[in-house]
Amino acid sequence: MKRIFAILPLVAALLFGCRPTAEANLDDFTETLYKPRHASGFEILGRPDGKSTLIRITDPWQGAEGIGRSLLIDRDGDIETAATPELQRIEGDAQRIVCMSSSYIAMLSAIGRTDCVVGVSGIDFISDPHIAAARDKVGDVGYDSNIDYELLTALRPDLVLVYGIAASSGMETKLLELNIPYLYMGEYIEQSPLGKAEWLVALAEAVGCRDKGESAFRPIEERYEALKKRVAETVLDAPSAMLNTPYGDSWFMAPSGSCMARLIADAGGHYIYTANDTNSSLPIDLEQAAVLTSQADMWLNAQVATLADLERRFPKFADARCVRNGYVYNCDRRADPAGGNDFWESGVVRPDLVLRDLVKIFHPELVDEEFVYYRKIE
Repeated sequence: MKRIFAILPLVAALLFGCRPTAEANLDDFTETLYKPRHASGFEILGRPDGKSTLIRITDPWQGAEGIGRSLLIDRDGDIETAATPELQRIEGDAQRIVCMSSSYIAMLSAIGRTDCVVGVSGIDFISDPHIAAARDKVGDVGYDSNIDYELLTALRPDLVLVYGIAASSGMETKLLELNIPYLYMGEYIEQSPLGKAEWLVALAEAVGCRDKGESAFRPIEERYEALKKRVAETVLDAPSAMLNTPYGDSWFMAPSGSCMARLIADAGGHYIYTANDTNSSLPIDLEQAAVLTSQADMWLNAQVATLADLERRFPKFADARCVRNGYVYNCDRRADPAGGNDFWESGVVRPDLVLRDLVKIFHPELVDEEFVYYRKIE
């Protein structure tokens, strides 16, 4: 009997100490902790009691109307739920992250947390100096259909940052099978330049420093809005702008409501192509592109090194007025020999600097600083 009574406290301790935690009830997350001012694809929710939060993602890829994805950050340790495509869960803040886009690295850099990055997609194309200095410590998991899941698993990530283009990420099924949590990042869908940058707050929440995310975003927002206001109050004319260069026999043109079109408008310019009112770039033929280029005052994002290169590769566009006047610009001032371009990395997080570059192009009298991402093609 003495043995029985001696064992009872131990049994009781085991029963109570190992009792299953409560199932997740997302209805408990009723407090809005962060409502974006510019982004439309995420919000951060909390519970009345506790530190756990929910990052709720809406329409995470193009055409995903009414589809949602959420990441539950269980900081209180009292929620147990099976992973589903709609709901992922991590225990506490993410400390080890795999980034499937370089723009996520720029967001982590903005809040001083690139130390969290243990894996990337295409390390040779990444501009961030921390990643370049830590190449022997950061794994390159590949991209598209060539993901190295053995390496990815070995990196022991707390979280993988993924994206979908016209459908869910091709990694979703395998990550679910491997029980590796992931978070959809939908910044590329945002039409607002500031909306793209504001996604750094969502990522800051995942690593446990939302306050740093808000502090990092606020001055970017203030500088952007101040320059936009100055342009609106000062500028009378709006030079027209053509975008891009041919890809094969087609010329892809951004939507009239796109982020790039918004940047051009905010910089005091006019995007010359208004026929595309969809949410994705559409191809036009080279004849139509030639007409638009001949009418444009400026040519932006021309993917050429020199004017001689432009004339050699695209001779039918060499006589356009913007080319003759020397108003051709490319966004490759911070490109590297391997093919990476910081415009598509830190430029996502610093729309204030992109805007300043564009104002310098359209209205140089308003900007004294040197170009950051753009350069004039000579």
